[in-house]
This record gives sequence, structure tokens and C-alpha cells, in this order.
Amino acid sequence: MIPKLPLHSPRWRDLDGVTAEEVKALLEQMASAAVTGSGDEWRQAWTYMTGGLMDDGTVSDGAYAALPHLVEAAAALPPGQSVDFWADMGFIVTATDRPPVPTDLEAGFSAALRLAERAATHSLLAAKAPAQVCAHLVLSCVAFAGHRTGEALWRLLDPKESGLLLVCPGCGSDTEIPDFFVDPVHPTFEAPELLEPVPVRQAEHPWGEVAAALREEALGEGWEPFLRVARQVAETGIPTETPAQAVLCLVAAMVAVKGAPQWAGKEWARELMMLTGDFCCWDCERTWTIVDGLTENPDGARPQNPLTTTCAASGGSAATVEPAAADRTREAATRFRQDGNALLAGDGTSWGRISMFSDSEPGGPGGVDALTVVPRPGRPPLVAGGGGRGVVCLWGVADGRLVHEPLPGHPDRIRSMTALPLPDGGILLASGGDTGTIALWNPLTGQPVREPVGNWPGGVTGMCTATVPDGRTLLVTATPRGAVRLWDPLTGEPVGRLNPYGSPIQSIAAVPISTGHTLIAASDTGGRVHVWDPAVDDPWERGEAVQLSAHALKDADHRVATVAAVPAYHRTVLATGDNRGVVMLWDLVTGAPIGDGLPVSTGTAGLPVITGTTLPDGRTVLVTGSKSSHRLRIWEPETGAVRHIALEVALTCLATAGPELIVGHDRGVLKLPLA
Repeated sequence: MIPKLPLHSPRWRDLDGVTAEEVKALLEQMASAAVTGSGDEWRQAWTYMTGGLMDDGTVSDGAYAALPHLVEAAAALPPGQSVDFWADMGFIVTATDRPPVPTDLEAGFSAALRLAERAATHSLLAAKAPAQVCAHLVLSCVAFAGHRTGEALWRLLDPKESGLLLVCPGCGSDTEIPDFFVDPVHPTFEAPELLEPVPVRQAEHPWGEVAAALREEALGEGWEPFLRVARQVAETGIPTETPAQAVLCLVAAMVAVKGAPQWAGKEWARELMMLTGDFCCWDCERTWTIVDGLTENPDGARPQNPLTTTCAASGGSAATVEPAAADRTREAATRFRQDGNALLAGDGTSWGRISMFSDSEPGGPGGVDALTVVPRPGRPPLVAGGGGRGVVCLWGVADGRLVHEPLPGHPDRIRSMTALPLPDGGILLASGGDTGTIALWNPLTGQPVREPVGNWPGGVTGMCTATVPDGRTLLVTATPRGAVRLWDPLTGEPVGRLNPYGSPIQSIAAVPISTGHTLIAASDTGGRVHVWDPAVDDPWERGEAVQLSAHALKDADHRVATVAAVPAYHRTVLATGDNRGVVMLWDLVTGAPIGDGLPVSTGTAGLPVITGTTLPDGRTVLVTGSKSSHRLRIWEPETGAVRHIALEVALTCLATAGPELIVGHDRGVLKLPLA
């Protein structure tokens, strides 16, 4: 028998939320159902009572007096009839706002949890409940056992939702992983390890039958190691020391076995199993188990082994960070945030001022989708930008003011820009539009060089400038339909083609390999990288082009979305970025990766943008973020140091002018210091 507060005790008059009369009436209905094996009247009364026991996440004191009575009555019901009761009780005992148990009720409530664990586990084994109800039930059983993973019950999303919002157990920062929930045929990460030796609960526990119920084929091929972990956890009785992700293996495994229909249980169980992976906090660069990120300040949560870091990114994929890169990045990471026009460090001290470029006149660009820096011999450079209104703006880097009226020349959105230094010392500015328009400008006078021309088929998704050994400077344009063309900027005539396979291109860059000779690198929509030599007439000929190491790309699971030419290691190298936030550097002479890459970052995951510069003291920095995000990482490849900057605008593109970072965003352009 559970020690309970008598229903006639005066203590009931001091408790809010429920009354002794309501509890007594419900108990009579539950006792009748236990005798007859049927009857739903008690369910309706229980549903009504839960509103009194818990209101909007707040548990009343009355719950501690009422639940021991109700648990004893529910335990007498046929196991298949009490599923909803135990799931609801799990919500109550894991509520975010639950006051301490009153001293005189503590013994009865603790005994009720032990009985609830046994009865709910038998209910779990007997029931064929819908997959989501089954997940709530098994998490309730875990909560009754006293393990913290039961609190994840409040954080689980509806299966129809795809995103995941996590709280870093170390620094408390939010990390969002969009499109996280998937249904993989095979796991994308390894099964978690249990503590060695695995602790076993000393008192009798009801989980032995659960271990026997688990089947190797429950989740399908590739998931067997996770099921073995689930069985080990059940055999130990879920001691409080068990790692949270191992307990979640048990939860997911039981959903697969008992969820109905079987295909739905297996599908959602694999989605739940994805929560046993890891995520990298964008702010503190430490790696945590995802399930620990579902609950604020989970007891016992610890960062993963710092020597080998595995991080889940968008869609639940995983990547391994080399030890040296992980260590250096974590040690050197510092944070900054935009506060109006100030850039503040984590302790509130000022790093520098953020300058907003002047608003253009009506008809100007508004949001900026493309940027490029235009050098001027003997004078400070200009910044050119364009966006949705089809006009080009030119600003002075020093003061952020327009140097010309906005230049109309596109009937469509401007998607790409590049500056073309000519052999005679002149300079041209090229801009490419959404429907294939290419415009050329004299940036010093603000005058068009010629009428805009079309670059069919498709829009101009990328532009760069190539020099070839015969002394020519060529404009290179790329389209999403795979047309990569070489143009003579002086005549406006096409002079060659690249990309003989016709892969759809989403990013392109020119990387010099010697004086007067550049190679062209491009990423396609399949995540592949192509390298071409514009100096050869036949696009099928390699010339001096060397492809990136396929072995290195595969080992890093690096599906490239963006390429950029950046300074590093005393030369210009190719930087590649993927949708998980990874950045790698490559030597185009050998095709080999250079140094340690920048690891996965959920805070900058998404379609990447990359730029780089050399500071006055000789240090090289790379800046990366993702389109529409608010966060940047400033990375020094040679030291591994990383700075984080949180902006108040949604970035669209990046450029650098000496020690200044130029950020195109949804409302215009801003500048901030990198030194």
C-alpha cells in the first residue's frame, strides 16, 4: 500500500486545484472499470481533473495529494486501458513549473512514482498505441524511473514539424537546426556508448520484460547497434547515471516495437533516434548530445569528447572535425554582437563601430544581393552593390556615401557582380541579372560601357574575372542551367565556353595559380566542384586545371555549395563551403586540402557566403555565414582562432576591402572592422 493522505483529512482544504470529493468520485469510477474491464466514464473525469492538477504548465500542490490515490487505482486497471492515464501523468511529473513536494506528502508521492513505473511499463508492453502516444508513454515510464530524459517529453515536436530548437547546456544559447527531422533508411552517426561499467539499479525494476520485447529488426538495417544500446539500458533498469542519448535509444526502440501501425511506429522511431546524435553550439563551440539540448540545464549533461567532435547539421547529417581544428577553434572562440551602431564583445566592451552605407534615392537597391569591391589606383576603393530593383550603387568605402546616382541598367534583379582590372590599367564593373542580363560600367564615371546584353539561357548566378597567359582579361559568367561562358569585356563578344558536362552551377570563382594565369572553380547543385583552365580553347582539355581530391572530399562528407578565392598561407587559395557551415581550403596546384578546415556550425548552416582578406599586421582572416542568417564566423586559418558576430540584419552577401568587412543585407549595406 502507498502511504496516502486520507480523503477526509483537513489538509485537503488547504490544497488548490482539486477537491477530495472530485478525487473520490474518480476513484469509484476507476474501481468499477477495473472490476468490469470496461467503462469510459473515468476517462472523461480524469481529463477534466488534469486541468485542476496542472494549469498551463504549472502543477498545483493538490497534485501531490491526489496522485497517490489515482496511481493506485490506475494500476488496478487492465494494462491496455490505462495508456492515456500514464502518458498524462508523465506530463504532470515533468512539468517545467512544479513546486517542491510538501514534506508530509513526499513519502506517498515517491511510492506512487515507483508503482507508476511498474504499472506504466506493463501498460507499455500490452498496448498497441499510436506512435506519438507510445512515445509519450515510454518517456513517462522513464520519468517515473527518475531519469532526466523524461523531461524531453515537453520538448518533443510534433512529427509534422521539421525544425529543432536546442538550448546549449554549457552557455544557454539557442541553436536552431532547420529541417532536422528526416526518416533515414540508415543512421548517419554512430550509436552512443554507455558508461563503463554500466551501472545497474539496485532495487527491483520492471524493465527486464522490455529488454526481452526488443527485436533486432525493429528499426531496419543499420540500426542494430542502437537497439543493442536500448536493450542494455532496459536490462540495467535506467539508473540515473545512464547517458541521456542511450535512454532515448530505449524510447525510440519501444516506439518501433509497440507503435501502431507498425510502419508509423518505425518511421517516427527513426526520427526520434536522430536525437541521439550531437550538435555544436554556435556560441561556445562545444559539442553536446541533442537530447540534452532539449531541456534547459539538464542535470548530468556533459560535452562530448573534445578530441573527436561529431556534430549534427541540418537534416541530421554528421561530420567529423579533425582534433587539432576542434581544439584550437574552441579555445580561441570569442563572441561579439551588434547593438545599434556598436559592435560589442561578450563582456560589453566595444570592439568598434558599425557604419551603415547611405540610403540610395528612390529607385535604389534596398536589399542587396551582390557586392564587389572596385579598386582605384592611388585612391580608396569603391564598393558596388545591386539587388532587387535592378540598379547598381557605388559607395566610397571610407564614408559609405554614394559616389554616383544609382545606375539603372537591369530590367531584373541583380544576382552577381565583379570588377575587371584591364591590362591598360583601366577598370570595368560587370553586373549580371536574374533573367540573364549582363551590364558593363565605367565605375569611375558611372557611365555604361555598352547596352546590356542577354546571356541566355537562365540568370547569371555567378561572375568572376580570369586572366590568361596571352595577356587577355576575360569575364566569366555562369548560369543555373550550366552555361559557363568567357567574354571579351572590350568587345562584348563571347570567346569560349567551360563546363562541358553542363552541370547546373550555383557558385564560381577565379583563383590565380601564377602571374597572369587564373583557373576557374565552380560548385554545381549536386555539391561537386569543377576546376577549368580558361587558357585552353577546348573545354574538354584540362590544361593546368587539377581537380580537388575526391578522397578528401568524401572523407569530410563535404558537399560544396559555395566556392571563393581567398588569401591564405601567403597566396590565393580556393575556399569551399557547404550547407553545414564547414569551410575547407584547397591548393589548386595539387588539388589537396590545406590545413584544418573550419568545422560544422549550426549557427551558420545554410547556403554559405565566404570572403577573406589580409589584415595590416599580416594575419589572414576568412569570414563566413549563410544567406538570410544573422551570424558570422571570423576565422584565422593559420591559428584556428574564431570570432563570432551576431548581427541585427539578415545577411545576403559579403566582401572585404582591406581590414573592413562589407555586409550586404536585407535592408542595404553595412561595414564593420575586422582588425
